[in-house]
Amino acid sequence: MKTPFLNTLLGVLLLGASATAFAATETFSILSNGEKVGSVVVDSEGDRASVDYRIDNNGRGPKHREELTFGAGGIPTAWTIKGTSLMGGTVDESYRWSGGRAQWSSQADTGNIRAKRAPLYVVNDDSPYAVWVYARAALARPDHAIPVLPSGKIALEQLKTMTIGEGDAATEVTAWRLTGVQLNPSYLLLDKDRKLFALFGPGGDGTTIREGYEAAVPMLGKLGGELETERALTLQQKLAHRFDAPVRIRNVRVFDPDSGTLSPLSTVVVMRDTITQVIADDRLPVPEDEVAIDGEGGTVYPGLHDMHSHATLPSGLMYLAAGVTATRDMGNDNGFLQDLLTKIDAGQVAWPRIQPNGFIEGRSPYSARFGFIPASVDEALKDVRWYADRGYAEIKIYNSMNPDWVKPIAAEAHRLGLRVTGHVPAFDTPDRVIEDGYDSIAHLNQLMLGWILRPEEDSRTPLRLTAMARGGSLDLDSERVQKTVRLMKQRGTALDTTIVILEQLMMSRARQVPMGQEDFLSHMPVGFQRYRKRSFVTIADKAEADAYQAGYDKMLETVGMLHKQGIRLLPGTDDATGFSVQREVELYVKAGLTPAEALRAATLGAEEFLGRADRLGSITKGKLADLVLVPGDPTKDISAIRRPRLVMKGGTVYFPTEIYTALGIEPFTTAPAIRPAVKVAQRDNGGDAVGFGYGEHFHGD
Repeated sequence: MKTPFLNTLLGVLLLGASATAFAATETFSILSNGEKVGSVVVDSEGDRASVDYRIDNNGRGPKHREELTFGAGGIPTAWTIKGTSLMGGTVDESYRWSGGRAQWSSQADTGNIRAKRAPLYVVNDDSPYAVWVYARAALARPDHAIPVLPSGKIALEQLKTMTIGEGDAATEVTAWRLTGVQLNPSYLLLDKDRKLFALFGPGGDGTTIREGYEAAVPMLGKLGGELETERALTLQQKLAHRFDAPVRIRNVRVFDPDSGTLSPLSTVVVMRDTITQVIADDRLPVPEDEVAIDGEGGTVYPGLHDMHSHATLPSGLMYLAAGVTATRDMGNDNGFLQDLLTKIDAGQVAWPRIQPNGFIEGRSPYSARFGFIPASVDEALKDVRWYADRGYAEIKIYNSMNPDWVKPIAAEAHRLGLRVTGHVPAFDTPDRVIEDGYDSIAHLNQLMLGWILRPEEDSRTPLRLTAMARGGSLDLDSERVQKTVRLMKQRGTALDTTIVILEQLMMSRARQVPMGQEDFLSHMPVGFQRYRKRSFVTIADKAEADAYQAGYDKMLETVGMLHKQGIRLLPGTDDATGFSVQREVELYVKAGLTPAEALRAATLGAEEFLGRADRLGSITKGKLADLVLVPGDPTKDISAIRRPRLVMKGGTVYFPTEIYTALGIEPFTTAPAIRPAVKVAQRDNGGDAVGFGYGEHFHGD
């Protein structure tokens, strides 16, 4: 596994000299849920490197080739990338520095600047090798930080050193955390020569590792979890504000999901995790031994829900900053999710409430590699029982499931008190899965494909998304459509819509800010910004662009029709930024719901489906204190939900401004004024002073 050439190359590049021409090949495996789903092959010679990057997981994955030329300090002076992206969109990116000028062209943007030395360029379509290029450039700096093009700065932090492998294969490696490229940090292992050994994260899903060391992936998944947990614990201690006194939020209008109206100016009082008072027109002075927050005439509404989430440890803070206090996890690494739930219950990490759903997939070349992939019906029923014993609320069935297995799986889930949801398996139909026991369907496109696809077409491929371009000609009054709608009404079948992810895919256009992301995208890390400004689907001409537009319009029309027919809509995103939940609710309004109806669906309506409306989903005395404060009136302008000033989950207060600052995001809200409680003497029934209290943690105004 030794590659002397790269050792020599690294030393030469860091010194700025020309490289001696040696040739070497390095191969890395990419694993998901213990199975190889891709590879990275690097061929190097002199100051040049070629990279083949391929992933095929769940019927999709990037496949492209990179060509790099390096200059002084390991900084690329030329970089081209050609191939396809996650969903098959064209990748054709180039960067070059010469003659004192750096210029680039990608799906996201074009640009050029004068630069005496080659700057470090962050590519739009990266790979694990690209992440190593960034890390190596940062390592060459004394402070391990370096500015990058098109904008921003990245930094590298050393974490710990260990040995992987045994005997002659034993390799000493050091773990590093890279920040500033994407929304979440990247974790790398570099060997003693600072060559890439692995790129990893919590749970081990998607780990890239040097070929021959694949057995170490579970250990790296555990290490990733430990490193991210350390970071999450630190952020929670810094950002979570808990009070041992009543918190009195004054001068606010309270949204009532049932009536769809706002109250007169009122006061909401919270003690620990419970709403203790909702008082109209409260003009009494605030007791000194209470925390006082001035809402300045804004609106307080129950926390939003993402009813189609896939939890990651760092995404919890992003959710909370956007006013999302509850999620429905629709499939995950089982070990990771169990551990995360334990940490959330203990208050160790910042996360919304999670309802876990158990993922069960069928075996095929297109299988998604997490949850369980049973080999028989009996094994699938055993998996259902595993989920039931651990408190899961639902079973989620996925694309490659044998349609004949759905009914017995659903029957066993229902016997154990679990609901059933999921995709419509390939070569199955929405009508059949509803009759076989689905309580809800995941994704609007999974429902509509039953009206669009031909029976022989395979929905395990990206066709399940690209076929939505055919939707423009769909007649929603046709018997084929209305038969399904009648069946949903009869069975009480809900739909988690995830319109926002369909909008992101169908309406994405190269070098344009995606629809609904205008407010926040420029505030994000450079890699996140650029990746979003791209086309995720291949659009050959205007006719194809028009087809996607027509399909998108029909998608919104379908949501409006389903709402009018009384089908329960569950706002979900299949994303983890929190901003996407806000956009999902806005899209409900575009589809014809009133702002109040859309907000109800994302709050009390979601809790009704989850069976927790007795304790969550509205701002009512005695319920748990999950709430959001925003300026303005979201019942008149739903975009008001984009600006949370304060978010409370179970009585713990978070200020989005603080969260964004801690995560390297430029804030776009302000925190409300808050007066901490003053310690005052407490008296027993006899009137004698017995102690002091209150106001241990507070946020200054």
